[in-house]
Amino acid sequence: MEQSTSQGAIPDALKNFDSLPDSANVRQPVVQALIGCSAATVWRMVKRGALPAPRKLSERVTAWNVGDLRKMLAPDLEAA
Repeated sequence: MEQSTSQGAIPDALKNFDSLPDSANVRQPVVQALIGCSAATVWRMVKRGALPAPRKLSERVTAWNVGDLRKMLAPDLEAA
């Protein structure tokens, strides 16, 4: 899967988010776009537990699990 590196371009992982398996991982720019916030806000949300914690895939790669993000983004069905 080719991913654009230019500023403002929509990453392929975001374009195809609905078709990704729950076991897939996405990087921070995709998470930012999903919830519409800055990088600092993503980390504040992780710290307070409003966003699932990312996984450290290697020394320099941190990613979020797609299944965990979908659970967080899904509307609360029990409240309805």
